Formats: sequence, C-alpha cells, structure tokens
Amino acid sequence: MTGDAATGSSPVGESGALRPTIAARYRLLVFVLAAAAGILGLRVALASFEGTASTVFGVRIPAFYVTMSGGLLLGHWWTIRSVEPRGWSAVSLGRAQLRWPALAAGVALGAVAVGGPSALLLLAGWLRIEPSPPGDWVRAALTTLAVLVPAALWEELLTRGYLFALIRDAVGARRAIVVTSVMFGLLHVQNAGATWQSIALVTLAGIFLGSILVATGSLYAAWAAHVAWNFVMAGVLHTTVSGFGMGAPNYRTVDAGPDWATGGTWGPEAGLITGLGLLSGIYIMLRRTRRGAEQ
Repeated sequence: MTGDAATGSSPVGESGALRPTIAARYRLLVFVLAAAAGILGLRVALASFEGTASTVFGVRIPAFYVTMSGGLLLGHWWTIRSVEPRGWSAVSLGRAQLRWPALAAGVALGAVAVGGPSALLLLAGWLRIEPSPPGDWVRAALTTLAVLVPAALWEELLTRGYLFALIRDAVGARRAIVVTSVMFGLLHVQNAGATWQSIALVTLAGIFLGSILVATGSLYAAWAAHVAWNFVMAGVLHTTVSGFGMGAPNYRTVDAGPDWATGGTWGPEAGLITGLGLLSGIYIMLRRTRRGAEQ
C-alpha cells in the first residue's frame, strides 16, 4: 500500500471503485454539466419556436420556466443514465414514487397551508376582495396553471432533485432540507418587493416542501404541493405570488392589513399568519416520518 492510499487520499478504494466522496463529486459535476447543456440547448431551440407559437397560435410560451424545467430534466436524465445506478428512485421520481395517495396528500397540504391562513385573513378583513375587469375565469385559471406547473418543476428539480439526494447521502435528510431550503429562499431574493421576512417565509416553505418529500418519499408529491400552493394564490385568490401578479379576471384579493400578517406586496405567503400554516404542515410531516420510522 502506498503512502497516499494509507492516508486515504487515493480516489480509488481497495475494491477498485471510486471512494464515496470522490464519486459524489464526480456525479455532481456530471449533473451540473448535463443540466447546463440541457438548459442552453433548450434556450436555443425555443428562441425561434417561441415567436412562431405567439404569431400562429396566439400563445405566449413561458420560455424561462420551460427552458429551466426541461433543461434540468435533461440533466437528471443524463446523470441517471450515465453515473447513477439507483435510477430515478435516487431523486424520488421513479414509478414507485408516482402514487395517487402521495400526490393527493401533496395537493391538499399545499392548498390548505396557504389557503387556510388566507381565509383567516379574509375573515379578519386584512385581505379584501375587490372587483376587477371581467374575463373568462376558467381560461385564466388554466393559463395560470400552465405557467405554474413548469415554474414549480424547475425549482423542485434544482433544490430538491439530484442535489438534494447527494446532500442527503452525505449528511442526512434533515441537513439536506436545511441547506436546500436556504437555497430555495435565496432564489427569490431578486423578486419584486423582496424583504427579509419574505425570504425567511420562502425558506420556511422550502422546509415544508422538503418535509413532504422526505415523509412521502416522492418528489412528485412535493411538486404537487408547490403547484397547489401557488395556484391557490394566483388562480383562486387572484393575489400576487412571490411578488408577481398574474391574470385576475372579475376579482382580485388585495392587502388591507399590516404587512407582517398579510405579506404586503409579496402576497400572503410572506405573512406570519401563513408561516403558522407552514409550521403546522411541517409538524404533520415530521409526525408521519417518525411514525413510519417506528413501524
């Protein structure tokens, strides 16, 4: 045995395989390069098609969200195909993780966690519904959903996909949730109206979504919760989502109370009342995880 091998600095173990730390770094590098290539490739491919679709079909493609979600999916696909022996189950996106009970639980948790606190704010008069220009509610809701699905997907793939899996393998699920949730919060720093409170609440939302992932063992469930969360705000309440406004035909929900409670211009998800809804959801997921570990 050489001096390097004796001190454990050799990248190759006694079995001839890469040591776990080196292997993880190699897989991370493969993922980053594959995802970057996928994002850039889709950006080029969509550049011409985007204008054609808008002219011919009258449809505006959410190019950024499609590019990011599609590119990250390609990055995951190539990484799993080339260097990840566990397959899609490594990122909780295998066929076994695509279960209707988990999806339903995700939708319910996402909708109630923000919908319940928003209902309380409406009852208290701190949120108020006002009329807005008339329009087709169903069409607006479907358009909103078509934007929210890829928007939630790319954020989930980036913060709770393969990167989450590698961190969990290295330091455990709880630390992986904390690290990726901080990343999730920082993704929103440049959004309109961002404050320390809004970023803290988005970080807490990341912990909420990470808890759903761990408790259900399904990234599909976390994605469903993310979409439901955003749709309740944008498609049902017609309020801002993380500082962004979307279509609001017939009515809209506006801030009529203290910003610490309502979230101000950012939307209800940045209010401390919604924070209570998130903490309740996290508690439910922790109990479910502990119950599963005891069985």
